[in-house]
Parts: sequence; C-alpha cells; structure tokens
Amino acid sequence: MNLRTKGLKNGRTKIILALDVDSFDKAKRIVDKLYPEIKIFKVGVQLFTACGPKIVEYINNKGAEVFLDLKYFDIPNTVAGAVAQAVRLKVKMLTLHILGDADMLSAAHMAARRQARLLGVKKPLLIGVTVLTSKETTSSDVLTLGKIGIDCGLDGLVCSAREVTLLRREIKNKFLIVTPGIRPEGSIAHDQKRTASVRQATQAGSNFLVIGRPILEAKDPLEAARQISRELNSVL
Repeated sequence: MNLRTKGLKNGRTKIILALDVDSFDKAKRIVDKLYPEIKIFKVGVQLFTACGPKIVEYINNKGAEVFLDLKYFDIPNTVAGAVAQAVRLKVKMLTLHILGDADMLSAAHMAARRQARLLGVKKPLLIGVTVLTSKETTSSDVLTLGKIGIDCGLDGLVCSAREVTLLRREIKNKFLIVTPGIRPEGSIAHDQKRTASVRQATQAGSNFLVIGRPILEAKDPLEAARQISRELNSVL
C-alpha cells in the first residue's frame, strides 16, 4: 500500500471535477469559479491535447490538485518515459490502461518511484483503468484486470460503482477506487452505460467520485458543485 492511500476511507471520499473542455481559457474560468469548492480537477485527453502542461501548472499554482487522465497504453519503455514526465508535472494521480499488460504497468510503477525519488517529490498515485464506464461489461472482466493492476504495484483502480463491492471483497490489498459516471439523483446518463449516484458510489466504497457534465452544464456550476458536496456529506 502506498502511504498516501492510508486513511482514505469512505469518510474522506473526494469529488474530482472532469475538466472536459477544449481550451485553456475555458478550463481556467472553470477552475477560478469552482476552486476551492472543488479541490481536484481531472485533465483528460481533450484538454491536454488542446493546451498541454500549461493547464496542469495553472491548477497546481492555484492550490488545487490534478488527476491526469491520459490512460497511458503503449510499450513499457514509452509509458515509463511518459510517467516520468508526469512526475515532473507534480500531478496527484494519473491513469494507465491495465490492458497494456503487466510489463507496462510494472515499468510505470518503477519509473514513478525512481523519478519521484530523484526529484524529491511525492510519487503520483497510479490508477489502473479496467473497463470504460461507457461500455457494458461483466464484473469478472473488471475483477481480472483489477487483480493484474494491483499485483503490478498500482495504487488504485478506476471502475463503476457496480463493481466496487466485488473488488473490495476479492482483492485483499489496500487500494483506492476512482468512480466515474457519477450522476446526481434524477439526472440523465448521457453516453455513460454504468452510472451511479453519489450515495451509491460512496456507500459501495469509492474514494474518489469523478463528475463532469452535471456541474459543467449546470446553469450555476458553483451551486451545482455545492449541492453535490452536500449530497456527499449527507452520506458520510
């Protein structure tokens, strides 16, 4: 268990805002509006392709933290190099696709530890992607991939709320769970197939809840974020 995962139990479930926008200016406005109500922001492939490390640096300088969700998936050496660069950016956590195989995941783990030690910074949490929540799947697929990821030294897994209980029961190591596809009660699922409410994901045992459109597309994003925080606090 990575020491940074110690103590992150249900009572400290955190919200991550998915910054799924297409420019630095849009992302900057959202961060300025929602921080410090939201303290962790997800930078995915759309935004990172649009503006690169600039947005990561801006979020860090603001005092918030970054979940770099690029789902690294390549040969071991290439992924190890990418992870080393992510350590330089001082992100809180990053994703790797477990389908990349054990060699790739182990190389990423070693690169993160080595680079963090070299720079004297905290190692980012390495989070393994099992099956995207836009896909229908079987729980056994998620469990098989989850076991591979944790055995290779990852700090946590991405999965939908419906698989959390199974993973907690079947994988004995201590690990974090990040759950995307979170929707407030009564909201629509959009293109997500395996969604869950804040209550469902939290009670199942998720540590981080990734929320995007329910906040970004709200008439008042700050109030929407506050409402979700209240919903979360009512569960804890």
